[in-house]
This record gives sequence, structure tokens and C-alpha cells, in this order.
Amino acid sequence: MTSFTVIALFSGACFLFYGFSCLLSNRMALEFERFGIPQYRNLTGILQILGGLSIILGLYTISILGFMGALGLSLLMFLGFGVRLKIKDSFVLSAPAFLFGLLNAYLAYRFFLML
Repeated sequence: MTSFTVIALFSGACFLFYGFSCLLSNRMALEFERFGIPQYRNLTGILQILGGLSIILGLYTISILGFMGALGLSLLMFLGFGVRLKIKDSFVLSAPAFLFGLLNAYLAYRFFLML
């Protein structure tokens, strides 16, 4: 198993978890209230689930699925980082969104090379 595969599976699994958490968790509902965007919680959860599935499926089937999923999640995470900066969260609280944005940008690049 290559490092790319491990990173892709890690990201896919994380976003499946985060997506379902976003849809089902009361804590995440409170977080989206705190962010000032409660109307985007369900959409965010669905996009995270679709992105996570796309990355995993892209590894084993059609590479463009992985590319689109990773690119979409990268954009979603950079937007999330921006929201956290806007509401004045600390860098420590904001860093995971930025790091997942970078990680998925790397995955999108690697999937792009496979097209």
C-alpha cells in the first residue's frame, strides 16, 4: 500500500465521519450556530460524505471521482478556515481546516496526474 493510498483512505474516512457527524451531532449543530451559518450544516455534511466517498471510490475505480472529491473537499476546508478566521477562532482551532485543505489539494494533484 503506497503512502498516497494511505493518505487518501485516511482523508476519505475522516470526511465520512465528519459528514455524518455534521448531519447527526448536536455539537455540530451548535458549532454551525456559532459560525453564523446554521443553514449550511446539512449541505456541508452531504458534501463531506460525497467527497469522502469520491476519494475512496477514485482509488479503486475512476480516478476523476477522486480528483473531483479531493478538489471539492480542499475548497470546502479552505472556506471553513476562512469562516473560522472571520469569527476570530484561534489558529489552533482553525489549523485542522487549513491542514485538511492542504492535504486534499495534494490528493487532488495526485489524482489529476492519474487522469
